[in-house]
Formats: sequence, C-alpha cells, structure tokens
Amino acid sequence: MEISGKTIEIFKATVPGAPLVILNSYQKSGVEILRHCRNLGCPDFTLAEITGLNWNDDLSPWKLSQAGGEAFGGKAEGYLAVLLRDLLPAIKSALSAPPSRVLLAGYSLAGLFALYAAAGCGEFQAVASCSGSLWYPGFTDYLKARDPALLPQTVYLSLGDREARTKNETLRTVEDNTRELAQYRAQHGIDAVFELNKGNHFHQAALRTAKGICWMLGRLNTIL
Repeated sequence: MEISGKTIEIFKATVPGAPLVILNSYQKSGVEILRHCRNLGCPDFTLAEITGLNWNDDLSPWKLSQAGGEAFGGKAEGYLAVLLRDLLPAIKSALSAPPSRVLLAGYSLAGLFALYAAAGCGEFQAVASCSGSLWYPGFTDYLKARDPALLPQTVYLSLGDREARTKNETLRTVEDNTRELAQYRAQHGIDAVFELNKGNHFHQAALRTAKGICWMLGRLNTIL
C-alpha cells in the first residue's frame, strides 16, 4: 500500500497478535530477510517493510553538509511524525489482531534512525540497529543525554569488522561509537548486545538484518 509517499509491504505472521517488526529499507529486501529469519529459527512475527524514503534526508537526525561524499538533510523528526501518525496506524489496521509488541529495525542509516526514533517516543519496545551509521557526528552524545528510563529496554547493535577501515576521519569512528553506545546502555540496565560481523558495510546486509530481528524476538519473553 502507498501512504504519505511511502510504500509499505506487509508480510503477515501465521498467528494473529504476533510481534510486529517495522523495517525501513533502502530497497525491497523483505523476502530475503524473512528467508534468513526462517533459517535462523526466528519466532513467528509480522514484518512491515517501508520503502520509498528519501534516504539521506528522512533518516538523518540533523543536517550534515558533507560526510563520505554525501549530504544529509536532517529530516528524521518529520519522518518519525509521519511514521507514528500515518504509517504505523495503517499497518496495525491491516492486521487481524493488534500486535503483542512493536519493534523497529534498520540497516545503515535506517539503523541510526531506529535508535533515534525509539529514544523517547515510547512506541517501540526493542530496536535493532544493524551496521548502523553511528559515525554520525554528535549522535552518541545525543543518545547518552536522553533519559535512560525513556529508552527501549532491548537494543541490538551490529557492525562489520571492516567498516571502520577507511581513510575518512568521520566514518572511521563508527566502531568506537557503536561499542561505546553498547557499553553505555548495558551500564544503565538496558539489555544491549554488540555483534561484530565479518566484512565491510555492504556484506550480507539482509543476513545481518535478520540476525538483529531474531535476537530481538528471542529476548521478548526474557526481558520485555
């Protein structure tokens, strides 16, 4: 379905009321991610994949004129409002029963957005930031300044072991920042994990995303 200029594809769970995972995607990859999830033995869940995003603008928290040869518009606040006001209610209304939980996942800049979106809105009980763009200047300090009581209690963070190996001084901070955030969350009683995968930023993106989703779902009965 098309809503507010975004395309939403819903892959429904076999059991009504199963957890709902919202996934912002650069391009449609839901089928591949679900195949990996099945192979990993994930519990049943509904996946709602959102595409048609203005990637560098909709998912960035504030303007950044230049990083890695690209510019970022800093319109995440506006997109989050659209997600909560228009997209999420439409997704829920398409289901036969309300989901037991609503989780948020994303890869790359969408992983950054997942952490930003869940930092206080109260809608998402768990977050998976898979190879998240935590090199974004000022972002880790922004999250650390938020009230821990308002943050989701389950957070999955991952990265490729070659992502920080770059000459770009901004991008090379990504591993240190991701590790720092995982440690900070754990110190404040948040169920957080950091997983280091083999490869660069573009290696096995669908599998990495599936691993994050499966980890969140596996924690539902023990933490949430």
